[in-house]
Amino acid sequence: MAIEYLPDTGEQMEDLGADLAKRISAPAVIFLQGELGAGKTTLVRGFLHGRGYQGAVKSPTYTLIESYLCGDVTCYHLDLYRLNDPEELDYLGLRDIFTEKTVCLIEWPERFVSVLPLPSHKIAIEYRQSGRSVRVETT
Repeated sequence: MAIEYLPDTGEQMEDLGADLAKRISAPAVIFLQGELGAGKTTLVRGFLHGRGYQGAVKSPTYTLIESYLCGDVTCYHLDLYRLNDPEELDYLGLRDIFTEKTVCLIEWPERFVSVLPLPSHKIAIEYRQSGRSVRVETT
């Protein structure tokens, strides 16, 4: 099943993320797809705030992975854009983060789809003339 949303602003993108946080429970693996600057991290920020996280949400562009405690669930936000080899995922300890008590939001999953677990959800963000088109698919 897929649903399409048309947020016009960053605030609406965050609101969409917060709404999705209420609908998606752990365990979950969420693939986030979209060009650079499409709004993936903005959506994740809304998602985390929607799960009750109150601190700052950083882009994992350089750290590769950020973790956030959201009640009894840990949410991981990963950015695989800068990785080149599947072995690098092992160095991150990636295999250890997929548990019953985690939600993993993964940017650029298409780079390593053969070694990642199957997603529970796919979110594709595309530019449109005004704002974005966001397609959310439950797999």
